[in-house]
Amino acid sequence: MRLATVSYEGRSHAARVEDDYVDLLPAADVGALLAAPGGLEAARGAVATAHVPRDAVRTEMLVPRPPKVLCIGQNYLKHIEETGSTRPDYPTVFAKFTRALIGDGDSIILPSISSRVDWEVELVVVIGREVRDAGAEEAAAAIGGFTVGNDISARDLQGRTSQWLQGKTCEATTPVGPCMTTTDVTGVEPDLAISCAVDGVVRQQSRTSDLLFKPVALVEYLSHIITLDPGDLIFTGTPGGVGQGMSPPVFLQEGQTVTSSIESIGSLVNRCRAA
Repeated sequence: MRLATVSYEGRSHAARVEDDYVDLLPAADVGALLAAPGGLEAARGAVATAHVPRDAVRTEMLVPRPPKVLCIGQNYLKHIEETGSTRPDYPTVFAKFTRALIGDGDSIILPSISSRVDWEVELVVVIGREVRDAGAEEAAAAIGGFTVGNDISARDLQGRTSQWLQGKTCEATTPVGPCMTTTDVTGVEPDLAISCAVDGVVRQQSRTSDLLFKPVALVEYLSHIITLDPGDLIFTGTPGGVGQGMSPPVFLQEGQTVTSSIESIGSLVNRCRAA
């Protein structure tokens, strides 16, 4: 099953997505759908309020107000190598604030205080049920599905201190969506092609199976730190090919288009705009 948040005739709806049609569901967005009684399982059998052509709706931000946005750094070996880092013993965890998030088609706002804005396509876990102090089986069951994200990073801000937050949560920089694909399609540890292109030139290309700390292990680990809630997003890390790793380094410029794609989920297309 694929889910999205769409607008139709001026109202926002969670929707089941088919090839040419969407079924509008009785929830305002995917986050509200997951948080409602029955959550994802209820969504599978929910009676649609309308069955409309896909071209009649606009895709909106998948989870407009996620309770938490947790992120993992240095989680593909090739990316660890290109940054000159040591393979970590534990996940490198940081966070974003919701004002950083944008949807498919929205502009990436290049921060006025940064000249080194970089791309980082990522597989994003969408939590489907509350989970705390989970074992592996419970962690797997808490994964509602996966979506596409790009952890657009202001490298000059990120490198100012040992804490990365200031370079990772600049306002209106982080695309997420357009759809969430559930684990009955992908499995809980998917092996999917993942890529990022800038102005049509492929910069990153890998498979999600190359993750060092995989989705189930991440949910298990994070759930021992804090309760994970329906609608939480977990960015799982980026593969090699980031701009900072190029020789010489290359960074995003105003007017460039970033396309972030994952097999079986979809693509985000976002154009860069100066603040």
